[in-house]
Amino acid sequence: MSAPVRTVRAGAQYPASVTSLYASGVQHRQLVWDLSKRAVSARYRGSLLGIAWSLITPILMLAVYTFVFSVVFQARWGSIGEAENRFDFAMLLFAGLVTHAFLAEVLNRSTRLISGNANYVKKVVFPLEILPVVEAISALFQLCLGVTVLLVLHAIVYQTAYPTVLFMPVVLLPFCVLAVGLAWLFASVTVFVRDLEQVMPLLTMVLLFLAPIFYPITAVPEGFRGWIMLNPLTFVVDQVRRVTLLGLPPDWSGLAVYSVIAVLIAWLGYRVFQSLRRGFADVV
Repeated sequence: MSAPVRTVRAGAQYPASVTSLYASGVQHRQLVWDLSKRAVSARYRGSLLGIAWSLITPILMLAVYTFVFSVVFQARWGSIGEAENRFDFAMLLFAGLVTHAFLAEVLNRSTRLISGNANYVKKVVFPLEILPVVEAISALFQLCLGVTVLLVLHAIVYQTAYPTVLFMPVVLLPFCVLAVGLAWLFASVTVFVRDLEQVMPLLTMVLLFLAPIFYPITAVPEGFRGWIMLNPLTFVVDQVRRVTLLGLPPDWSGLAVYSVIAVLIAWLGYRVFQSLRRGFADVV
């Protein structure tokens, strides 16, 4: 695959409007698709089982969580009625962990997007803004496989499948938009503040424990629940569980608010990225 090669113009201006973002997406859609496929295949290149690891890994994760939390710890979700069966806690936990894994992967990789693609920055006018999109699509592939494993095992164990799972794309779309927006923001800022490469793993760990993944939101004291709700994972984890494991439709009003916030964050991240990219070649 080859990208159009042009000489970088000194002081080049990069439009940061929504129109320019849409135009870039349409113009480079095939490039995004090709790079996304390459990113997915690169994960397992050289391994004996290849892309089969994409299914094996979540299956093994779910098996371990089921054993540790439902057999060893005899854990239950609490008194709210969702987790009476010994497998319920593990499945609720797994749904939260695969959701967090998507955001954590996008954010952690975003801090190395520009420095890791210096050839695109220095030698050609490459649509750098598509790199966070490519990372998000690659991570989304893993998330979808994890959710698929969850649904299949839930159907096997409980002999049921909820039609509300059809709402999953609606739930994940604003989540992906927000992740790409944060990736634009952190990818551009990290070029000038390299400390973010060290901070990001810590930040994603904080997001993990300050989201209702290992515990229900009802277990959090009321005075702290507002802070937990500020975590971008909190709402999405709850909605993923609702549509996949509880058979409930999404919270439409909450989803609308989340979508507006996600779009605003994406717009801000894109503007910052386009504003700072003219200095990438001087720093990388």
